[in-house]
Amino acid sequence: MNPTVFAVTQRIIDRSADTRAAYLATCEAAGKPGAQRGGMGCANLAHAWAAMPEVDKIQLRTEKTPNIGIISAYNDVLSAHQPYEHAPEVLRAAARQHGASAQVASGVPAMCDGVTQGNDSMELSLFSRDVIAMATAVGLSHGVFDGVLCLGVCDKIVPGLLIGALQFGHLPTVFVPAGPMPSGLPNDEKAKVRQLYAQGKVDRTALLAAEEGAYHSAGTCTFYGTANSNQMLMEIMGLHIPGSSFINPGTGLRRALTEAAVAQVLQMKTQGIRLADVVTERSIVNALVGLLATGGSTNHTIHLIAMARAAGILINWDDFSDLSDVVPLLARVYPNGSADVNHFQAAGGMGFLMRELRAAGYLHDDVHTIMGRGLDAYTQEPWLPEGGALSWRPVPTASGDTGVLRGVAEPFSADGGLKLLRGNLGRSVIKVSAVKPEHRIVRAPAVVVESQKALNDLFAAGHLNKDFVAVVRFQGPQANGMPELHKLTPALGVLQDQGFKVALVTDGRMSGASGKVPAAIHLSPEALDGGMIARIQDGDMIELNAETGVLQLEVDDATLSQRVPSSPNLLSPKDAAAPLLTEAADMGLLPTFEACQAFTSSLAVATDH
Repeated sequence: MNPTVFAVTQRIIDRSADTRAAYLATCEAAGKPGAQRGGMGCANLAHAWAAMPEVDKIQLRTEKTPNIGIISAYNDVLSAHQPYEHAPEVLRAAARQHGASAQVASGVPAMCDGVTQGNDSMELSLFSRDVIAMATAVGLSHGVFDGVLCLGVCDKIVPGLLIGALQFGHLPTVFVPAGPMPSGLPNDEKAKVRQLYAQGKVDRTALLAAEEGAYHSAGTCTFYGTANSNQMLMEIMGLHIPGSSFINPGTGLRRALTEAAVAQVLQMKTQGIRLADVVTERSIVNALVGLLATGGSTNHTIHLIAMARAAGILINWDDFSDLSDVVPLLARVYPNGSADVNHFQAAGGMGFLMRELRAAGYLHDDVHTIMGRGLDAYTQEPWLPEGGALSWRPVPTASGDTGVLRGVAEPFSADGGLKLLRGNLGRSVIKVSAVKPEHRIVRAPAVVVESQKALNDLFAAGHLNKDFVAVVRFQGPQANGMPELHKLTPALGVLQDQGFKVALVTDGRMSGASGKVPAAIHLSPEALDGGMIARIQDGDMIELNAETGVLQLEVDDATLSQRVPSSPNLLSPKDAAAPLLTEAADMGLLPTFEACQAFTSSLAVATDH
């Protein structure tokens, strides 16, 4: 075992001793021998299976056979989740073949960040994770399930599903992926068209054609953002059927792997393997290693912490940082390279990656997975012989494309894809795997705005043709829900390509697929929480050094202490209502403006408290 990986793991175990023990005690108290529905009231049971076909009722009435709860994030808006439309039928049929039954326990909301990027609804995105966790727990709270199948892929959905499912850690649980869409317009070509559109060099028709060429069918978007980082994490933690993360939808192999999830959750029930046994301190460290070794989404510097905490495990950014110093970067998938996840899969995929990391001592092998003890099963790849049954075989000993996936002996970089930045502005994270070395150090004056629209307006007006550090503040979770600031990427990318030194500093988030421009994100404390970012003024010199891990505002402490922190540009309820009431009065819709003053004043007082 790599000594740093071992040391970080041990301090996580020590730090989490009390919270982990409390979590496991809760799981122990919730479990019971036999079927979970056994001994429930007859009225309760009748309600639970009233709508089930008779073939399932025969099994359910015994109060002995396993009943599987399906939590589905299906909708038609997410291309990644559309393949789940008919998955419950497949899973129910597979359960019957094994003498069991399966029911959809609940559907959970699933927002497509690709649709909501740059819109007001993006402010609900991060919040949706906890709604999904709650919806998952509500579905499983019926108490009639002996195993769980979680159907989800994208950004907040998989973290929410896992957080919710961990509240029922006494149950065996398997995550069922849907797979990526086939390769379309290459992601780097799509990004070039976006930049051309930002410069006014192509029209909306050309932009839409490029976007449709990239996002063209059912399945996960093919770049390595949060959705595909989720799939990597579920597999490296041992929550997926081995090799199932990146198999395209609509194929025979994809269906066979979906059916195999049923057999495996039933096998876990027989063997007594619970979700709480799979999600441990060691498997969380394996997840951290996988994220760093692949240059995964920065969103998981938020999500992994929350997922681990739901299992009583305490991790923090220091753990990310220390592991990043020693974990080699083994994959280059867009935006960290030009390849997409289909190319990653063809080059050897998760089986090759996990075999390399385990052999070099970066992964804990003394873990439970849904397949049993150890990671042997995860160094195999699934295949479906013509006319045969689902099988596994060893992954090739060499990468199929060393421009996409490499072994530990020849990594793309000796350290991981994420770094922790520190300085008088606070702490933030940066994704360095996609930033070219010549762009990793920026020292330039600040341009301060409070929205991505404001910065894009400055770009459109030609005011940003210079070296600068964009400071976009009041974008944290307390301010507006911490939306992703993906709309900044084209403009900043254009300026960087034109030779300007540019960087971003924000208490908000960027897309999980971002990274071309150096971005210090998730800055904490945020502006609304007294963060130093609220004291930055236009022209202040800022140093962002991704090599040394420094983020520094070059203003002396005495000057900073005299500055009044900026306040968010938000109207009070009374101020916001006043012009509307005036207009209504002018139209004769209200008796007088004064007649409503008392109401708006009371509204302001109520909302202030």
